[in-house]
Amino acid sequence: MNDIHVDVLIIGAGPSGCVAAAYLKNQGYNIKVVEKSVFPRFVIGESLLPRCMDHFEEVGLIDCLKEANFEVKSGARFLRGDIVCNFDFSDKHSEGWDWTWQVPRADFDHILANEIIKKGVDLSFEHEVVGVVIAEDGSSKTAIKTKNGETYNVHAKFIIDSSGYGRVLPRLLDLDKPSTLPDHSSIFTHVIDARRPEGEEGTRITFDVLDKDTWFWVIPFSNGNTSLGFVSKTEYMDSFEGTTTERMKQMLKLSDYYYDRFEGLDFLFDPVNIKNYSKSVKQLFGKGYALTGNSSEFLDPVFSSGVTFATESALLSAKLISKELKGEQVDWEEDYSNYMKSGVAVFSTYVKEWYTGNLQTLFFHRPENLEVKRQICAVLAGYVWDETNPFVKKHDRIVKNLAHIINMEKEKSETN
Repeated sequence: MNDIHVDVLIIGAGPSGCVAAAYLKNQGYNIKVVEKSVFPRFVIGESLLPRCMDHFEEVGLIDCLKEANFEVKSGARFLRGDIVCNFDFSDKHSEGWDWTWQVPRADFDHILANEIIKKGVDLSFEHEVVGVVIAEDGSSKTAIKTKNGETYNVHAKFIIDSSGYGRVLPRLLDLDKPSTLPDHSSIFTHVIDARRPEGEEGTRITFDVLDKDTWFWVIPFSNGNTSLGFVSKTEYMDSFEGTTTERMKQMLKLSDYYYDRFEGLDFLFDPVNIKNYSKSVKQLFGKGYALTGNSSEFLDPVFSSGVTFATESALLSAKLISKELKGEQVDWEEDYSNYMKSGVAVFSTYVKEWYTGNLQTLFFHRPENLEVKRQICAVLAGYVWDETNPFVKKHDRIVKNLAHIINMEKEKSETN
């Protein structure tokens, strides 16, 4: 095959790659997208956040998604024993979308990929990046292998790595580093939700908190299927014996609230077990490239931040690349890395404080503090760059401090 010369090479055709591609195509750039898989394909990350709706709308991808009639997600429910904590995205501190979707990612990603193809984007499926050389000026030569074993090179002025779990550039350029988050694992599958209750109870996304480290997600889809998954410490997850199907069935017994609904239902595929899933990198960009989404940082699924970080970083990197291609000065450290890291830091705090139990203390304390709840809700909706919100600006101490006050008051009342 002949070599290809483009302005921007995008690795990966998931939500991150499609948002970046749509923006750059709208700006008139010559781009190439390569995707190792063939769509539709299964991937995890089925619960979106309202913040990512801004990104789909800005690049012209919102209408094709609305036509799909995905299950509307207007908030999230957290259960612990008899206590229920409901978050309503329409009642949050920050301005922005007050709803999003729960999506089977195979369908969702396929729709996005087809839409950018309709826009004229050159997208090749089953084309794998096998090598990359980046020159001092940032220009690159990337070796691509097709499903037939043929190879060709893509010469680009910039590369956007939206490869997600494939983490192409982190592997090829030795950019990986250990995550600071604790080691947790997940096991998940889909079922035909044959006993789904009528109305809101049957369609709402729920996190059933079984203990400080173990929780169960239930994500209903509009097609009648539901995503089920457990998250816990890797050591605890490994204590369940047997196949992934046998282990998943054992874990379902832990949920008093949901066991009757899902007991005995056949899994649509063998449950997938991902161990120690949190990832990090040494840097988010370099001369001639930017890492987006899960190819850079992956935190923890408890707050469904994955797709939002993917599309936020994709759109921002595409805008900065456009500026640079026009000859404008770009401060990648400040405008990209520091910006993205500030949002990641907020969610990282919430993930860490979830597993310390401090955030769970705030969620399940009664009576509820409604203003605190509104501020936390804005974070859960993905608006983690809004520093008018104390739970963003003071994220590194406010959760811990409030939990400490609540626990002190509880101890005092029990003593009296």
